[in-house]
Amino acid sequence: MYCMRKVPEITLFFWAAKLLTTALGESTSDYLVHTIDPVIAVLVGFVGLAIAIAIQFWMKKYVAWAYWLAVTMVAIFGTMAADVLHIGLGIPYVVSSIVFSLSLAIIFIIWQKGEHSLSIHSITTYRREFFYWTTVMVTFALGTAIGDMTAATFGLGYLLSGILFSILFAIPAIGNWKLGWNSIFSFWMAYIITRPLGASFADWLGRTASLGGIGIGTAHVSIALAIFLVGLVLYLSMSKKDSRFNS
Repeated sequence: MYCMRKVPEITLFFWAAKLLTTALGESTSDYLVHTIDPVIAVLVGFVGLAIAIAIQFWMKKYVAWAYWLAVTMVAIFGTMAADVLHIGLGIPYVVSSIVFSLSLAIIFIIWQKGEHSLSIHSITTYRREFFYWTTVMVTFALGTAIGDMTAATFGLGYLLSGILFSILFAIPAIGNWKLGWNSIFSFWMAYIITRPLGASFADWLGRTASLGGIGIGTAHVSIALAIFLVGLVLYLSMSKKDSRFNS
């Protein structure tokens, strides 16, 4: 058991890093599964996730690089998990979106019933941290399925999907800021939407024109996003702007 929070403060830096990880997870997953054997890619993603989560749980307080490494690996493997259901098993995006939505609802109910709060500000025990990372994993898988559903099943394409999710992302922010919406509800709503938002723009940048993108390439997009993310995490590690509660 520990008493120091192991999550960052919710600032603009948090949302910037979160969007970078969602986009990076999408482009990196696409690159790996189309460059090497998909089975090997999934295994590599799972091993990377297991190591990153183990490091995060081993830490006794919030450490920027460890936390965002875990989020990044969740983004990569979560993308793979959702894609496996559709590409590997032939499950429609609509069905997987419903399944992941129900799974997330069940996790929230169990978490609330057991810990009496869904606030990430209360992540001060290993049990709560387990609920938190389980929730994060499902939100990434759900967001992947929803993003692909709007782009492919509903035919909006990546750019229009990205614009749609940008608007949806602004709704909980405005609701919480101007209309007094519940902060925990607003946070998790925005958190879920960041996944398809970042992924849609990553696909638009990386995929070829025949697939609805502009053809920069998933490898180039992944490298660029990784550079931006590493730079931001280094800045946060030095400035402590997202971890002043541990000062």
